[in-house]
Amino acid sequence: MTRATYHVVVEHSGLGKWREIKGSDKGIVEYKARLQRKQWEEQWQQRLLKAQQQREKVRQADDEKSRKQVLLAEKEREKERLRQEWEDLKQSAEDQTQEARQKIEDVRHLLQYTLDVNDAIDWETIKSHAPFDKPRPSAPCLNTPKIVALPQEPNLKSKPRQDDFQPKRTLLARLMPSMRKKQDDAAESAYAGAVQQHQHECEAVLEEWQNQCAAVAARNVAILAEFEQRKQIAERDHEAKCLEWVQENQAYLTQQAEENARIDAKRDAYQRKESDAILDYCEMVLGGSQYPDGFPQSFDMEYQDDSGVLVVDYALPAREHMPSLAEVKFVQSKRSINEVFLSDRALDTLYDDALYQIVLRTLHELFEADTIDALSAVVLNGLVTAIDKTTGNHTITCILSIYAKKEDFLKINLAQVEPKACFKALKGVGSSKLHGMTAVAPILNINREDRRFVNSYDVADSLDASVNLATMGWEDFEHLIREVFAKEFSASGGEVKVTQASRDGGVDAVAFDPDPIRGGKIVIQAKRYTNTVGVSAVRDLHGTVMHEGATKGILVTTANYGPDAYEFAANKPLTLLNGANLLHLLEKHGHQARINLQEAKQK
Repeated sequence: MTRATYHVVVEHSGLGKWREIKGSDKGIVEYKARLQRKQWEEQWQQRLLKAQQQREKVRQADDEKSRKQVLLAEKEREKERLRQEWEDLKQSAEDQTQEARQKIEDVRHLLQYTLDVNDAIDWETIKSHAPFDKPRPSAPCLNTPKIVALPQEPNLKSKPRQDDFQPKRTLLARLMPSMRKKQDDAAESAYAGAVQQHQHECEAVLEEWQNQCAAVAARNVAILAEFEQRKQIAERDHEAKCLEWVQENQAYLTQQAEENARIDAKRDAYQRKESDAILDYCEMVLGGSQYPDGFPQSFDMEYQDDSGVLVVDYALPAREHMPSLAEVKFVQSKRSINEVFLSDRALDTLYDDALYQIVLRTLHELFEADTIDALSAVVLNGLVTAIDKTTGNHTITCILSIYAKKEDFLKINLAQVEPKACFKALKGVGSSKLHGMTAVAPILNINREDRRFVNSYDVADSLDASVNLATMGWEDFEHLIREVFAKEFSASGGEVKVTQASRDGGVDAVAFDPDPIRGGKIVIQAKRYTNTVGVSAVRDLHGTVMHEGATKGILVTTANYGPDAYEFAANKPLTLLNGANLLHLLEKHGHQARINLQEAKQK
């Protein structure tokens, strides 16, 4: 049953956590991814802050130690230094002990933690109502240009006075009228010349002043014109920025509204009890549950419409994920600290109790969050990925399974129960010692059957170096691909099935890898081509992966791929295998063949 079209892998290298998120709605998937990243980032920042504080404390202690080594030369001061060093080590041991005990207490109270939390999803808190965080462009602020003042009007010389040109009469001039007239004419001529010269000088001064005024006025006009031009440019730039801001703000609000509308649509679909929406909702519930560092928090689900039963394959932590440090002791005689770990028996007890709590906690979270009574019951299969001590290889084992009806489970007072006893009372299946990794049969498995699947047959044993894969029949080629990938996935317990011809929906084979970390449903397409495979085939594969809700897609061809095909596949869950890769894969599993495209084209 197809239950998702989008998926994303969220990981945090610092915390060592990862989680694969699937869903039929891209917006919800991306939201869950953002929520998970934010949650892990907050945890990471808390860890960094704690580490910084610890480093600062150690640094201060080292500084104090160095200072005392230099300054405290006397015996009493040396004793004080040693005493302080002992106190620091003792305090450090106490701090580490407190931290170790807190980690153990956190595991011991896994169930209690969820009882204090409302696990139902508040759809409104999922929505985004944050305003556009980019400020509106401010209006341009241009300094008014400094205008040059006009030159001050010049002070002109006074006009010559005629009295200043009156001749001085001599006795002879007084007695002789002709001489007196000659003096008067000379004086009149001198006065007229002075007046004329004064007029010329004034005109020259005024002309120079007027030229200066004209130059200053022209300069001011140029300054104002340049300012006006800059002002117009600034205003146009501001208008353009404002328009861009309005468009960005509108785009943000539109996207925000679309995302909120998708959330409303998902909520409405959940209220209508649509299967995919119920699965998305349950994934959100379990994905938002906070566990100690190192816990896998990976799961797969199937919802059965007819019965209202939710089947959950839940990845439980391995024993090595449990906190084992019990105490850090300060040894005064040796001026050192020793770490004391839980005994194997105590660690086994802590581990078993943690698994029972996780099971009850998961059931509680699902049932409490089920506000529309879509779940009549939950089947939880607990899977553990651990190292098989006999082979040294990673194995995936179902160590417990439980079928719990909602009506019966909600009657239990989880605050007062003993987890193991409660699990047994609910008819849970599991070994009495879960740490022994004893496998049990799941009460109900997730249905991975597909009516498109047909019986397969082996082809690889008939191959030899003379067989040209490019000329092989298309049906034999698809079964060959199924066979070689079946061998490739067999090490992890996976299986590969071939789909029926012309009814495959773009799928030639489907692989199921049970590994909870890298596994899942894998779509395989086989293309027995003689020409370069273009981007259209790769794009079709990507669409099929999304439609099938698969975790990965593999395209195998006898030819090669064009650069546009590799470019499209980049950063997508797609693997492209060309003819050379196929021959290498066959050789890896003990088979020989060849690919001759020219020979195939001639046939």
